[in-house]
Amino acid sequence: MKALIASGGRGTRLRPITHTRNKHLIPIANKPILHYAIEAAAMAGITDIAIVINADSDEVPNAIGDGSRWGVRITYIPQVTPGGLAQVVALAESFVGKDKFIFYLGDNMVVGGVQRFVDEFLKSGCNCFLTLSRVKDPERFGVPEIRDGRIVSVEEKPKHPRSSYAVAGIYLYDHHIFEAVKAITPSARGELEISDAHQYLLDKGYTVGFTEITGWWKDTGKPTDLLEANRLVLDNMTPSNDGDVDERSTLAGKVVVQKGARIVNSVIRGPAIIGEGCVIEDSYIGPFSSIGSNTIVRRSEVEYSIILRDCKILNVGIRLEGSILGNDVEIVEAVGKPLVHRFMIGDQSRVEVV
Repeated sequence: MKALIASGGRGTRLRPITHTRNKHLIPIANKPILHYAIEAAAMAGITDIAIVINADSDEVPNAIGDGSRWGVRITYIPQVTPGGLAQVVALAESFVGKDKFIFYLGDNMVVGGVQRFVDEFLKSGCNCFLTLSRVKDPERFGVPEIRDGRIVSVEEKPKHPRSSYAVAGIYLYDHHIFEAVKAITPSARGELEISDAHQYLLDKGYTVGFTEITGWWKDTGKPTDLLEANRLVLDNMTPSNDGDVDERSTLAGKVVVQKGARIVNSVIRGPAIIGEGCVIEDSYIGPFSSIGSNTIVRRSEVEYSIILRDCKILNVGIRLEGSILGNDVEIVEAVGKPLVHRFMIGDQSRVEVV
């Protein structure tokens, strides 16, 4: 088995965060999303991994490296122009050869890894094996039609979904998928849809199996999805304290305090993670919060939020909740007269004030 991970695209739904970083490198519980995909493949015993990247950026290779830290070999495949997931698969044909492989969307997350899916695929003898998850909004995804326990069709982003299942971003294939991606034509939105490739396999009589993801799965394509994935990961953490917590502070529940962090006269209510070198002083950090490295929170409150590295939240009189802050963001108390809100905000930002 080999693994193919997609990490291209522009992440337009996550702007302005993605104006300055690849969406697959946004941290969930202080670890880049892409790390979770690589770890899942490595835990399934897969050591040969290809990552498809934007051809005009070396951000992902610089951040990930050659894979040695996970005990795997990583090959990078450039994608000049985003053209759909089926195009991503087509780009990997020379890497995959005749091997079976798992195709993992690098911005997807699933609890428990992918070993179960790999085992079921190999045991099934199918040419294609899809993972399905029940969702509230299947029209956002590829949607299977299932009759008598078999997939009979797959439609991409249908206006009238034929089931409540989404085809999750974890697919398993043998080499016949390359026949399919070469045979299909671009959709109305100009992309080679992976759902069309699956439909081709069905039409040609190839076997398409499936399994349902019984735990949680998240496509982190929207800000609300990032916050929810962060919540789910934090909820499964093991508490640890490698920082300095003074006697006036309280850690309650699942809290991870990373190396060099200082907690002073504060309450940290987990699940939460405090990154390396952080200073939390006279403050409250509430459940489902990730505080990135070297961030300072002083006389402020944060809950259910993702705060990236090197931020400053100082003397803020109202609790920050449901927020995502990029690197080096400052939210500080206004001083002087008149008392005003003063902002410097990039494209496609959103601010709520009271």
